[in-house]
Amino acid sequence: MEAFFGYHSEWNLGSPGGWEYQRITQELGKLAWQKLQPHLDLDVELDFDHQYLNPVPAFAAALLRAHKRRNNNEPAHVLLVAEPDTLDTVVENRNFVQYLNSLPGVTAALAAPHQLDYHRGRLFHDGVRASVVFMDFNNDVLLKMEKDHPLTALRHAIEDDLVVNPRGMEPAGAKGLFEAVTDTLVGQLHETTVNRTPWTRQLYERATTGPKGEQITDLVAWTRENWDRLVLKPVQGYSGEGIFIGFKSENPDADLQEALTAGNYIVQDLVPLHLWAEESPWLFREEQRVGLQRWQTDFRCLITDAGLIGFLGRFGGIPTNVGAGGGTQALAIQPGTAPVGELVASINAAICRVGYSTLEEIRQEVNEQAVAMGHTYLLGPIKTAWRPRLINEAQVKQLQVYCENLWADAVQLTEWWRAGKLDDFVHITSEEESIARAAPWTGQPALMASDGLFSFGGHLEE
Repeated sequence: MEAFFGYHSEWNLGSPGGWEYQRITQELGKLAWQKLQPHLDLDVELDFDHQYLNPVPAFAAALLRAHKRRNNNEPAHVLLVAEPDTLDTVVENRNFVQYLNSLPGVTAALAAPHQLDYHRGRLFHDGVRASVVFMDFNNDVLLKMEKDHPLTALRHAIEDDLVVNPRGMEPAGAKGLFEAVTDTLVGQLHETTVNRTPWTRQLYERATTGPKGEQITDLVAWTRENWDRLVLKPVQGYSGEGIFIGFKSENPDADLQEALTAGNYIVQDLVPLHLWAEESPWLFREEQRVGLQRWQTDFRCLITDAGLIGFLGRFGGIPTNVGAGGGTQALAIQPGTAPVGELVASINAAICRVGYSTLEEIRQEVNEQAVAMGHTYLLGPIKTAWRPRLINEAQVKQLQVYCENLWADAVQLTEWWRAGKLDDFVHITSEEESIARAAPWTGQPALMASDGLFSFGGHLEE
């Protein structure tokens, strides 16, 4: 039996995040579970504290490996460079800098790009030399910021290979590459990478092959005819912006034309919704009742040169992004190989038997803690699920293999891009290409993420 099901929907090799949000979510999930347990007639063993459920230490270790590679045994001063308007608002970055400063022999700071200085081959912030930098934005954002400030010091840091992730990683995360993975590169990459990539094609008037290998003479016309089973995505896009989901569209012709006019879009097979959907207890306040709510889920794997380092669980609609109304979900490891679905059903039923008023009191306490920890978006706490999403130990081992293979394939794809072999699939501006080629990536310590629409056995029937 396959250990888990589903597909990755995209990769992020530019500036992936989520390491700290999962740590916070685990604390909130444990609090809810501890408050629930006296009211549940369940004897279950769940691990909320597995190392993969707090990616922060392993991400810090990757940065320190990058520091040592560049600076040997000199003291580490890590800079987390972020967009100016996020310095005071992104709790993930603030908390991570605080964590780094708690490590022996390590100092760290949060800085905007225009606050950096470069003298005699060294990078400085507030007079302190930086030994390694993590950039919390992609190359296209850097170019936009340069319209307001010259970012000469950051440019030098990129060229000097001080930046983790090297800017040359980003092209291998382009969504257009999924076409190559599901077509011309089959047999040249690991099976775990190819088999978990949904059928993808760059969207323009052309002939190509379809999801089952069938011939398509006009991809645009075929997309219109098969609209309900497809999704359109911009090759460069974040937070679910610019995505057109076929079956949710109110005006397919207008949406398709908008994507064609904008250009640089992909059309992708919609991963079957039931496969990445789970039910979870929910409070229906208007009716003052407890019931099951269906949510779509996604599952981010965070990967470094050391392999898999952690997960991020999210739930919501389509897409699941917090900005689109989604939330984060605590995760828990179930011992052994026992099917996850049976325990999910038992936990759901047990929570639904708890009285509404009791659950409302627990929810208020969890929300108060979320606000205190900065786990908020706009005017209130980010949604969190009542129960953890479950994974068993066998599935964790399968995810380790999947992530090791994906890292190796990303390195290979980057090498092919530098050699000009992927020009048909990676379409970036000449300015972005210049930045990427200034800092090539050959597998040195860095961070990448794969966003999976996976099922571990708790999914719904079709």
